[in-house]
Amino acid sequence: MKLIKEFKPSSWAIDNRLTVYLLTVFITVAGILAYQSLPKENFPDITVPTIFISTVNGGNSPTNIENTITKPIEKRLKSVSGIKKFTSNSLQDVSIVTVEFQTSVPVPVAKQRVKDAVDEARSEMPQALTREPVIKEIAFSEIPIMYINVAGN
Repeated sequence: MKLIKEFKPSSWAIDNRLTVYLLTVFITVAGILAYQSLPKENFPDITVPTIFISTVNGGNSPTNIENTITKPIEKRLKSVSGIKKFTSNSLQDVSIVTVEFQTSVPVPVAKQRVKDAVDEARSEMPQALTREPVIKEIAFSEIPIMYINVAGN
C-alpha cells in the first residue's frame, strides 16, 4: 500500500478550476487598472541640489590655478554642511568646482552656503582676478535629454 501525501491547496485548485480561472482574471484586470491609474510624467522634474563654481584668472597655469583658487575654495567647502560630494578641475586660466548636496537640502539654501564659502575663500585668492567667481545652480530639467544631428547632401 502506497502512502500518497496530499497538498490541500493544490487539490482544492484542481477541484475548483473555474474559481481559480476567475480569480486569475480578476487579479489581472485589477493589476491593469492599477497600472493605468499610476501618475506618470514624460519628463519628471529631478531636483538634485548641484552648484557650479567657475573662477577665471587669465595668464595662469593649471598648477597656479589649483594652488591659488581651487584649494582655498575646497578648504572652505569642507566645512559646509549637507554636501554629498564635490569635484574640482583646474585648467589653464580657469577653476571649475561642482558641488553636489544631499537631496534634503533645498537648492536656494545650498546656493547660499556655497556663496558664503566662496566669499570666505576670496580673501585667500589673488586680488586681481580676471573675473569674480561665478556661482550657478545646475537644473537638470533644463538640460536636454537627447541631441539630434540631422545632416544631408
